[in-house]
Amino acid sequence: MAKASKLPSGSWRVNQYIGKDAAGKKIFKSFTAPTKKEAEYLAAEYVLKNKTMVDRKILGSLIDVYIRDRENILSPTTIQGYQKIRRNNFQSLMDLPVDKIDNQMLQRAINWEAMNHSPKTVANAYGLISSVLKQNTYYRYNVTLPKKQKKMKNLPEPAVIVELVKGTDIELPCLLAMWLSFRMSEIKGFRKSDIIDGVITVNNTLVYVDKRYILKPNPKTPESRRKMRLPEYILSLIDALPPEQEYLVTMSGQSIYKRFSRLLEKNQIPHITFHDLRSVNASVMHMLGVPDKYAMERGGWETDVILRNVYQQTFSSERLEVDKKIDDYFSRLFV
Repeated sequence: MAKASKLPSGSWRVNQYIGKDAAGKKIFKSFTAPTKKEAEYLAAEYVLKNKTMVDRKILGSLIDVYIRDRENILSPTTIQGYQKIRRNNFQSLMDLPVDKIDNQMLQRAINWEAMNHSPKTVANAYGLISSVLKQNTYYRYNVTLPKKQKKMKNLPEPAVIVELVKGTDIELPCLLAMWLSFRMSEIKGFRKSDIIDGVITVNNTLVYVDKRYILKPNPKTPESRRKMRLPEYILSLIDALPPEQEYLVTMSGQSIYKRFSRLLEKNQIPHITFHDLRSVNASVMHMLGVPDKYAMERGGWETDVILRNVYQQTFSSERLEVDKKIDDYFSRLFV
């Protein structure tokens, strides 16, 4: 067993050898603890749990290790997604040693997945499988994934949605999504303290994982950490909230979605998801001729251009004109 060494900080660290990568390079995992004994125990515990898995190189076991090693790095929702794939997808391969999985076997598994799941689900599951295979085999696979089909939705007119939600207990979250293009996790994470001088900032997101909400201090992407000037109507809805209520929306995401769906059904409006309200916003911006730079900026969508210019001129005079144009459009719907 690897021995712990003392760090300048006073803590102890073990660099435990855990195997080799696809190129044959040795891989080490670091374990740090306040005492020598604790650090060595953590390393020994990890080796004991994973030795049989890694030595046999069983695909499912290697996926378990892959997920465990990233639990404190990736978002809770990403980890939850990986765990779901591990339980539900590519089950015919999970108990096989990775060096026994050839191109034909992998393609057959993809074909079966394609008969039972959407192209997007298959692609996401294969992304995890291929990452683990690349780390643990020299073999390079050449497979074909099912083509993603573009779904065309008939989105209701914004005026129809305004009439639908106006005065209801889901008016505020729906308008935050349709008017300002915020995601559900962003809406759930908003607090009154995030609003300064009428400008709201995406500082946190609240995500639903393992039947409980987890507050994430970082938004989905760098582009998601954005500021938005709140229009007067939405500010009035926020001002009407109880003084002691810190979060703008206290209803669960599931409850909001169910109530929104019931309103659509009751008024015989074709079903759309809550997330589709962001698509309504994008359609409005396109209709108003909003330049892509500001549309992406407002919606927090990721592009190469935005990645190179994060936060650039967030409230430039041009951007303020864009905000005013969109606010004027939606404000007229409430007259």
